Amino acid sequence: MSRWRWSCLEDTGAFAAALVAAGPVPAVVYLHGDLGAGKTTLAREIVRAAGYRGVVKSPTYTLLEVYPTPLGRILHLDLYRLGSDDELEFLGLRDYLDQPALWLIEWPRPGAAVLPPADLECFLCLEPDARHSLTARSASPSGEGLLGALMRALPPEPGGPS
Repeated sequence: MSRWRWSCLEDTGAFAAALVAAGPVPAVVYLHGDLGAGKTTLAREIVRAAGYRGVVKSPTYTLLEVYPTPLGRILHLDLYRLGSDDELEFLGLRDYLDQPALWLIEWPRPGAAVLPPADLECFLCLEPDARHSLTARSASPSGEGLLGALMRALPPEPGGPS
């Protein structure tokens, strides 16, 4: 595991750009954290870093937003309000499973039976000093490569989890 901390949107954007530069398509990234931890902001910055120029909307009420980018399709899910796995079936997620995409999934636990497994898990936290922290761990061989490339591009906080 590796940990990063930042205090402004520009730092979030730098992390997002490093993740995109690491070549994450196809990949599945789970975003964990309390309300207000920065999951949606990070997802928005990743979509922008991938070259999407339109409005990046939060999928809080729609559950899913799809963004075509120059680097490939990005699927952004927010499952906080998910009532059952059946709701995911109605979204047509199975139609996307065989297509290369970057999946950004906030609150993945409620949809675990339907979702693809994570390559990278990111745990976001709002620290007492108002800085944000992100701890990332790989969850697959692909995720190990992604995390390694991310660590080379943007070295994690010294003394953080390893």
